[in-house]
Amino acid sequence: MKKILIIQTAFLGDVVLATGLVEKLHAHYPEAQLDFLLRKGNESLLKGHPLLRQVLIWNKQEGKYKSLLQLLQQIRHERYDLVVNLQRFGATGILTALSGARETVGFDKNPFSRFFTRRYTHSVDSGTHEVERNHLLIASLTDGQAAKPRLYPSPEDFNKVEPFKQEPFICMAPTSVWFTKQYPLEQWVDLLDQLGDRYTVYLLGAPADKAHCEEIISKTKSNRVKNLCGQLNLLQSAALMRDAVLNYVNDSGPMHLASALDAPTCAIFCSTVPRFGFGPLADFSAVVERKEPLYCRPCGLHGYKSCPEGHFKCAKDIATAQLLEVLATRTA
Repeated sequence: MKKILIIQTAFLGDVVLATGLVEKLHAHYPEAQLDFLLRKGNESLLKGHPLLRQVLIWNKQEGKYKSLLQLLQQIRHERYDLVVNLQRFGATGILTALSGARETVGFDKNPFSRFFTRRYTHSVDSGTHEVERNHLLIASLTDGQAAKPRLYPSPEDFNKVEPFKQEPFICMAPTSVWFTKQYPLEQWVDLLDQLGDRYTVYLLGAPADKAHCEEIISKTKSNRVKNLCGQLNLLQSAALMRDAVLNYVNDSGPMHLASALDAPTCAIFCSTVPRFGFGPLADFSAVVERKEPLYCRPCGLHGYKSCPEGHFKCAKDIATAQLLEVLATRTA
């Protein structure tokens, strides 16, 4: 194995989890050139990654098929020994099948998997974590143990966030793309109120999350909350999370950032459930969810823009005390 390409063009969290394959393949083929293909918008996650030779970017904004054709030409020119496709949609299946690689491997849900050298079943009902399901694709080429995801913030990234680490702090990432994955605003406020002045609290998110976090700050009694939305890039956010006393996150991208830096994690699961295989992986991690079963939970693998039943009990019935218990365990 001299040249290997990993393909994952899904969401931020999926890319983070796929980095476990980079770690494992490098460990078994340290002289191999490793490349990674992702979609535009996620490339900053892998900036300066020491184990990757290059990052290929699928820019759909240039035209989905135009960009796809350019990528196919680039991939064929590289003459990869192995292409590992974690994505389960047709476009990347075409790239894989026509890559010209000596060996191609992916999941059987991909409509073009019949043209791969090997294909495996991807099942969210298996009870295994996504990193283990991903590892299935390379287990025969490495070993049976899945590697944890890992990101590599630069020294500059750590320097950027060092001023925020002068006293004990907690990070919170209150938002999600999906409403039903997002712990309600008023409950974040209650958590902040009960934390009091023991810690500085940093609210993390993208520029689009700034207004939501400002509303949280306007309603809390705490005067030790700072809104960092839009001020840090993804690797800088991860660098900050690494040294937090605890990181409160939804079932969303920041949870996976925490996993990749082994940052202490309290993951709040509302409409989704950990058994889907996307839970936190840090050495100190806890999942908080509604204590009693709910007839409508989980309502889907991903999330919805609103609660299908109109009550959102999967989130509203989570008590602040549950979140504080995790912090107490962490600081005991």
